[in-house]
Amino acid sequence: MKRNIALIGAGYWGKNHLRNLYQLGLLHSVLDKSEKITAELKVDFPDINFISDEKKIIDNPEVKAVVIAVPAILHYSITKKFLLAGKDVLVEKPLSLTVKEGEELVRIAEKNNRILMVGHILQYHPAVIKLKELVVKKELGDVRYIYSNRLNIGKLRTEENVLWSFAPHDISLILMLMGNKVPEKIYAVGGAYVNKKIYDTTITIFEFENSVKAHLFVSWLHPYKEQKLVVVGSKKMAVFDDISEEKLFIYPHEIKLEDGKIPVVHRADYITVDFVPGQPLKEELLHFSECVSSRKLPKTDGREGLRVLKILEMAEKSLQTGA
Repeated sequence: MKRNIALIGAGYWGKNHLRNLYQLGLLHSVLDKSEKITAELKVDFPDINFISDEKKIIDNPEVKAVVIAVPAILHYSITKKFLLAGKDVLVEKPLSLTVKEGEELVRIAEKNNRILMVGHILQYHPAVIKLKELVVKKELGDVRYIYSNRLNIGKLRTEENVLWSFAPHDISLILMLMGNKVPEKIYAVGGAYVNKKIYDTTITIFEFENSVKAHLFVSWLHPYKEQKLVVVGSKKMAVFDDISEEKLFIYPHEIKLEDGKIPVVHRADYITVDFVPGQPLKEELLHFSECVSSRKLPKTDGREGLRVLKILEMAEKSLQTGA
């Protein structure tokens, strides 16, 4: 491992990147414009190179890549700047706040042979990787329906609504479980209760081919934290519950027709699914480092991030127009 990755932004989520990059021995330097954040972090990480001038990263040949963990409204401009400077980039979700900007970032990365990766962290979660394996191997039968709840009380934002803040993770997962197929129809509804200009609760419905449907419920106004994704198959049902300790469960309920016409449910106890444990953020950063070294395409590359952006824009349009 080489200390060749710089971190841009060490605040709310960036500090978690800092800790993991430091533990992995990958962290070269940290840039954060907040003197307060920098002073606090220096207490716990006195040997880290904290800087305030981005040119010291751009002009430093030792820094091969950057991790960008700043507010979403800055993703496009900062990612573009470092890609054009010849650095590989891992940017937190969403890739940008418009499809047009996302397309430009992908073009720049491809034209300059740079790695562009988006922080869709749940694709690196060992339980999600196991869930994908169950789906691919048809352990659940044919996928009939998927739904995901990402709910909490706060943190309310002002630069983007809850759809753009919470939903990228789950859209990324739903598309991944559907083999990256694009929904044929998308419909979204929501409410703006705290700030009349910003949706804090949304429900998005997806219709895929073969009558497969999905819905995604995200909210900042929920009495407790819930992060749960359910896959309903023709044979079994699976639940990924990121709040629980066990994380992944199979429900082998059966529905049989009595006399050939009356559906009767035969309930069964859930089964906890074993998987190789790991820390999703650490696995994500290791994957990024490997891609920087080997030049292989990241699992959540710029084009995967662009697919998620397109879904977000379609959902946003539905929210605004009611269509």
